[in-house]
Amino acid sequence: MSTEDISLNADEITPIEVSDLAFDIKNPRLTEFDLPSDAAESRIIQILWEAMDVRELVLSIAASGFFRHEPVIVAQESGRNVVIEGNRRLAAVKVLLDPALGEDLDEIPDIAEDAKEALKEIPTVPGTRESAWRYLGFKHVNGPAKWSSYAKSRYIANVHEDFGVPLEDIANQIGDTHKTVQRLFRGLMVIEEAERLRVFEQKDRWRKHFSFSHLYTGLGRSGISAFIGLRPETEENRDPVPPEKKKELGELCLWMYGSKKESKPPVIETQNPDLKHLDAVVSNREALVALRNGAPLDSAYELSRPSSAVFEGALVSAKQHLQKARSMLSTGYDGSKELLRVAGTVANLADDLYDEMQRKHNPGGKKKRLAEGD
Repeated sequence: MSTEDISLNADEITPIEVSDLAFDIKNPRLTEFDLPSDAAESRIIQILWEAMDVRELVLSIAASGFFRHEPVIVAQESGRNVVIEGNRRLAAVKVLLDPALGEDLDEIPDIAEDAKEALKEIPTVPGTRESAWRYLGFKHVNGPAKWSSYAKSRYIANVHEDFGVPLEDIANQIGDTHKTVQRLFRGLMVIEEAERLRVFEQKDRWRKHFSFSHLYTGLGRSGISAFIGLRPETEENRDPVPPEKKKELGELCLWMYGSKKESKPPVIETQNPDLKHLDAVVSNREALVALRNGAPLDSAYELSRPSSAVFEGALVSAKQHLQKARSMLSTGYDGSKELLRVAGTVANLADDLYDEMQRKHNPGGKKKRLAEGD
């Protein structure tokens, strides 16, 4: 899909001087960095460089110039030419023209004066946010230049709230399912509600990267959604969490993202298996108390599991570790007496365990050692 497909007057491509083009602070990719409206260009370029791989574009444009058939989309806002599509390309050109804007960045190539002269103007096409949203959604939500899940949710919310477009219509336009769009929108509403209730601050999160997908994926789990009393995604509510669940919402955000102020890292490291474990923990009173009291997620999760599942897991794990030790015996055992004692203790424990299991399996029966395959 090109700009010609979006009715943005692509036949009226106009060169504009780079110095007269402004970055879009409202760009969904930039909103998670909490930039002020008057953020310095050098700061914006640094973020785009580090988080969105502008370096690759810089090298490409330095080598081949700016592709004239790919104009940036410019909206007239508050007397400025705001680039609503093409901020990465704008950053690449600006830093090539003025390397001082990227003084803390590596590998900015020097280009000849005639190449700089050619880059002082780049092709633009006029547009508005409302006229451009379909193209931006196609390109960045499911297209070749995908945004992060947070940027996608911000884009969806902006189109839905600013232009009154139903979520179902947004889903149809960007080639995604209605349910996915609903979940992204609801996830953003939960974050914004947590911030309004002052139980969460994005800038206070433990890690630099905002793992929004942890939240909107976790909200799809029954235990987590019940824990915060989450309203159905079909309601499209700006306050999807009831006021009486304010404390639980704050706890969930803390477990998801941690807090620098409280010196607490998040308990969610990866979605799999941590979200599954958290879902089980918040559904079990004993496990939840343990997590609230500072127990590691793995320990709290063990409390949520049936004792039969814990026993089976421990037994299978012991077998796997013993098999590994056995396979390394010839090269890993140095003949020490201490390690032999450890093996003896393991053997005694294994005998005791087997005898107790056999008595429960066949009370009063004849002892016979069973193994897999028997």
